[in-house]
Amino acid sequence: MNWGNKLLVTFIIFGGFMSFLVYKSINTRFDLVTKDYYKDELAYQQVIDGTKNANALSGKVSITKDEKNIVVQLPADLKGKAISGTIWFYSAADENKDRKFELKTDADGKQFFEKNMFFPIDYKVKIDWKADKEHYYTETDFSVK
Repeated sequence: MNWGNKLLVTFIIFGGFMSFLVYKSINTRFDLVTKDYYKDELAYQQVIDGTKNANALSGKVSITKDEKNIVVQLPADLKGKAISGTIWFYSAADENKDRKFELKTDADGKQFFEKNMFFPIDYKVKIDWKADKEHYYTETDFSVK
């Protein structure tokens, strides 16, 4: 094979490789944190204020697990207050593994979730709640593994 044919084969291989890379890049899925990322970013001051309020409480939100359940415990300061909000188990790797729930605590400030509702991965748990018209927000890492 002469040098002209070798050069042609090299260009064909290079073109095939570039076509493969373009195909792979077009079919790669990129998930944003939320669908309304820019709108949520504009309202970020609420997160800052809620975090400040949550840090001012005497205790922190705790998340524990046992064989069957995951337990979210709100600080004792909030006992007896009307609480409403959301709990978001956020998976950075795959939005299909996210879990979002309404915050419904019992009289002790606990909420139970069945462990089999979750994938055995690491989550960032984002809790956004109101208690007696005061806004609170906290984030923590949690592993279901």
